Amino acid sequence: MKALNFDNEEESYDSTLFYEDDDDNDDDCSVDGIQDVSVASLSSSSTPSCQVITRESLLIAQREDLRRVMDLLLVKEHHARTLLICYQWNVDRLFTVFVEKGKAYLFAEAGVTVLELEHDARGLLSFSTLNCNVCIEDVPCNETTRMDCGHTFCNNCWTEHFIVKINDGESKRIRCMAHQCNAICDEGIVRNLVRKTKPELVEKFDHFLLESYIEDNKMVKWCPSIPNCGNAIRIMDDAFCEVECRCGSLFCFKCLSKAHSPCSCLMWEMWSKKCNESDTCVWITVHTKCCPSCGKAVEKNGAGHVVKNFTTLIIVVHVTKPQLRCRMARFTFIGTHYYRHYKGHKDSIKLEAKLEQRIKHMVPKSQENNTHTQDFSWVKNGADRLFRSRRILSYSYVFAFYMFGNELFEGEMTETERSIKQNLFENQQQQLEARVEQISDLMEKLIYSHTIDIAIHIRMQVIALTCTIDDLCKKLYDCIGNDLLGSLQQNTHIIAPYESKGLVQASDFSVHAVSDIHD
Repeated sequence: MKALNFDNEEESYDSTLFYEDDDDNDDDCSVDGIQDVSVASLSSSSTPSCQVITRESLLIAQREDLRRVMDLLLVKEHHARTLLICYQWNVDRLFTVFVEKGKAYLFAEAGVTVLELEHDARGLLSFSTLNCNVCIEDVPCNETTRMDCGHTFCNNCWTEHFIVKINDGESKRIRCMAHQCNAICDEGIVRNLVRKTKPELVEKFDHFLLESYIEDNKMVKWCPSIPNCGNAIRIMDDAFCEVECRCGSLFCFKCLSKAHSPCSCLMWEMWSKKCNESDTCVWITVHTKCCPSCGKAVEKNGAGHVVKNFTTLIIVVHVTKPQLRCRMARFTFIGTHYYRHYKGHKDSIKLEAKLEQRIKHMVPKSQENNTHTQDFSWVKNGADRLFRSRRILSYSYVFAFYMFGNELFEGEMTETERSIKQNLFENQQQQLEARVEQISDLMEKLIYSHTIDIAIHIRMQVIALTCTIDDLCKKLYDCIGNDLLGSLQQNTHIIAPYESKGLVQASDFSVHAVSDIHD
């Protein structure tokens, strides 16, 4: 897309150019059998449930999971938390183990010890004093505390034990002081004893317990936005997904980097490191062109040119087989090719992002009034599809670089297999690229059109291209997941599924009354 002139931002637009007559029902509108995406039911992959948990609702979210375990297993809060931490706060998995293997196995796996003692605390009153096995002193019985595991020590020793563990950051699961006892101490007892000598540590203790809901939970993570918005994101299904926080941040839930599919997390990590190692890749893009004869990056220098042997984007490995040596030499240049296309689409995204503001300016506020039956959604849907597909295209070149131009999958494909797979992928990629450029030109033309005939003509094409691009994106993801990565032995390169309607948007966590767990 060419750079646009966005002068005169307050220029008025005739909104009737984008309206259809009232008797034109968009629900029945189609172009060559393609239904209007504003009302079409676009199929998408299984979408995991995704919620935004604020700092204020974090405690409530944690208590819900604790309450479910406490009610089912009839255990105390600290036992429920110990079980959930062991199973990474996956309540469904915890319940599955409980049903399949029983309560004894479940407790033993998590280190939970609950002894059904025949005597209770009143039995200790028959003794005036007890000898504490830690400090080896006789202390009054009313100055001792017994845990669920049955071990009893003086309050002073318990308190010192708790203070040390909290200061060392080990307060999520404070174990009993008895030798080889893995029982978890009652959190209520910890609070009561520590509060008497170090009240400030109680808040630190509770903070650790609250933070464990995120730190030990694979399904909940802090939003990585900068500056940090303070929200946590909870998903209920597949960790390999890309989500959109309420703050607008788009990120990969697995690695917490910005959304990067269809390349894997490892590919994006390697690519980011390689591009950040120096400014050479930027210099290549700005100051060099590809020599039509030798295919290497060259710098214009007077009447001639100087060849630059850059290897920034590829690691050249000396091999003995001539064909491998030839291929690696070729991909020294191809690495630059991938970067150029990647950055080209990134630059287009920056230009086309301005379209979003212009489109918002064009859509009349009266659209919110139910008395208007005309629909503007085709404009927004076209712009949204353009932005999403541009992002997919840019990261598809990162994937291609490591799939076909790097030693990452060396030995997993023969040269013939690699060539077939590359042709298959590039065919899908080029089809998508061609359609994206078409819709980009149409959206630019749409902004400056001032006749109803042009607007209606563009509307039909945008609707058709929006559906076509959606289908091509699905095919590209299927090609990568099934035909390319699916046939390899490595299972470390898993990509987030394609979402027709954009990244999974996190909805607000439903805060409802939850009874207080603490007495």
